[in-house]
Amino acid sequence: MKNPSLNSFLVSMMFLSLSPFALGAEPLETEMKVVPKVDLTRYMGAWYSIASIPQVFDRKCVGGTTATYTLNEDGTVAVLNACYLSDGGLTQAKGVAWVADPKTNAKLKVTFIPFLRLNFLAGDYWIIDLGPDYEYAVVGHPSRKYGWILSRTPELPEDVLPGIIQRLEAQGYDFSQFQMVNQKDYPPRR
Repeated sequence: MKNPSLNSFLVSMMFLSLSPFALGAEPLETEMKVVPKVDLTRYMGAWYSIASIPQVFDRKCVGGTTATYTLNEDGTVAVLNACYLSDGGLTQAKGVAWVADPKTNAKLKVTFIPFLRLNFLAGDYWIIDLGPDYEYAVVGHPSRKYGWILSRTPELPEDVLPGIIQRLEAQGYDFSQFQMVNQKDYPPRR
């Protein structure tokens, strides 16, 4: 990070932009289906963003967007989102997530104000598609206004994305709202 005060400002802006995510986005009439079970230990680690529905908090990103999840001792998940800016700088936002549905572990709540772990200030993070070896994941929101396609590698195999798109659209998403993320022009971070 080039500027810690800028980072604090961006995190604050992320919270403000997440407010409609947490409070105002109404689910559609048909409930989104999540995967039957998520092994949180296997889900942890670094993920590359392959495509997403652009939001206020990530429109400043030009590429190299990643999410890294770490299981905390108390069962919560530390979240570290990062991306490159047009000036070449790296920006990061730290958050915390917790399981909202222990039956599946596929419904989580996430907040970027970790010291305020309040459900009404947190956004829904639903895992709606998951590769058999946890090689890719698709995260959605009941409103279908938010969505992310994640991969363990900077690129998905060509034969994988069409199936993901088909399953997204079966869940009520319009894939034309998704924007591909530039990973090829940015060095992997681990």
